[in-house]
Amino acid sequence: MLGLGNLVMSDDAAGVRVVQGLAARHRFPPGVTLLDGGTLGLDLLPYLEEVDRLLVIDAVETGSPAGTLVRLSGEEIPLALATKVSPHQMGLRDLLTVADLQGHAPGEMVLWGVQPGSIEMAMELSPEVAEALGPLEERVLQELAGWGVVPLPS
Repeated sequence: MLGLGNLVMSDDAAGVRVVQGLAARHRFPPGVTLLDGGTLGLDLLPYLEEVDRLLVIDAVETGSPAGTLVRLSGEEIPLALATKVSPHQMGLRDLLTVADLQGHAPGEMVLWGVQPGSIEMAMELSPEVAEALGPLEERVLQELAGWGVVPLPS
């Protein structure tokens, strides 16, 4: 599981905050890695080697109201990244392209995202996105359950 975002750009931090919250409240079985990918882009390439399934959590521009959740899979993901919310999304698109060229693309990929309301320099999330984090965590846990991954409470 890969959470992306910049913690000092308000709602852009949503993916990182979800991964941090899940890591604090759950114990995941061996073979499941929770990674705060921040804005690392191509530096994440080694983490994709040997990954069968990748679940990405991020702020995603959909044109919907702030706080709206979105699930994308497979080929929908690179298309969604064409409309950048922040600079790290170009890095994610490049990361996925290079991983594919090197034969390390995950067999299955899902992106759970939230429509940001603000990506201004701020440590706080907008009220809409802050309210959406709980439901986003639940959707991520449901996705994992569909993959046979059921974490235990911490």
